[in-house]
Amino acid sequence: MSDTSPSEISRLEKTLFRLQAQHACLAYAFEAIADRPGPVVELGLGLGRTFDHLRRHLRGREIFVFDRVNKAYEDCRPDPAHLFLGEIEETLPALGERLAGRVVLANSDLGSFDRELNRRVAAMSARLLPPVMAPGGIVMSDLPLELDGFEALPLPPGAREGRYYLYRRPS
Repeated sequence: MSDTSPSEISRLEKTLFRLQAQHACLAYAFEAIADRPGPVVELGLGLGRTFDHLRRHLRGREIFVFDRVNKAYEDCRPDPAHLFLGEIEETLPALGERLAGRVVLANSDLGSFDRELNRRVAAMSARLLPPVMAPGGIVMSDLPLELDGFEALPLPPGAREGRYYLYRRPS
């Protein structure tokens, strides 16, 4: 099946393709960081589905979660010590010393169907994530990011172009 242009696919298909790409990118990232110590950051808790997937596949790893509010399903909520509610522009930098240069995987899942908002959110993620990322750390995003000093990675099999993005800070 060939890729169709964004204007030719429905919102259901966009969501399906994004979730497939996210799942494939997570599988790639889990393998890539398997032997690397360090915490994980999740920007955007939403209903908690991705957080639930992270904690099940990264047992024993600290996962710091940031969002404005906690709307996660009851069984998909992070422990209060690792959940930071409020504006991410304030809550993530507040942990700067604790996370600086240590994060091996960051997932920024903050996109919407609002182009202007996505532009601002992508700029925020691109500004806030580099200081916390470890050398060799991987950033995943549902929005394209301009991360200074990072290399864009090819998507793994099962991920459609333009649905999710992978970046790595060189070691």
